[in-house]
Amino acid sequence: MVNEPEISYEFALKLRDLEESQKLSKERLLLIGKNLIESEEKNIEEITELKKQMQNLNDELKRIKSLVSSFGEEITKSARKEELAILSRQYKMFEPLEYVRMKDLDKVLEKKLHHKIEEPEKKNFWSGKL
Repeated sequence: MVNEPEISYEFALKLRDLEESQKLSKERLLLIGKNLIESEEKNIEEITELKKQMQNLNDELKRIKSLVSSFGEEITKSARKEELAILSRQYKMFEPLEYVRMKDLDKVLEKKLHHKIEEPEKKNFWSGKL
């Protein structure tokens, strides 16, 4: 038969191996739990940052939509090419720069007359006596 001290020694070795295995499993489980918590915190931070970015993008999109809408309104208010062509033809028909106000015409005539009066009649070089 087998000796009892040998059985208890083998049993003690197996028990110690099981305890070590349990201790390693416990340490691994704690490490996995710690890593899980860290990755969860990291994911929460990333999700929070992504939510902020999404909110910023939504705000920018609203602002861009508003600008596009106001540009559309301004474009409908602006003159079309055909309208500008009509105005250009009308301008050319009247040519406002060719017209003179009566006041301006009077001033110009007065200056010219005044100049003629002040300047004596110039004698031609050939018209004099020899």
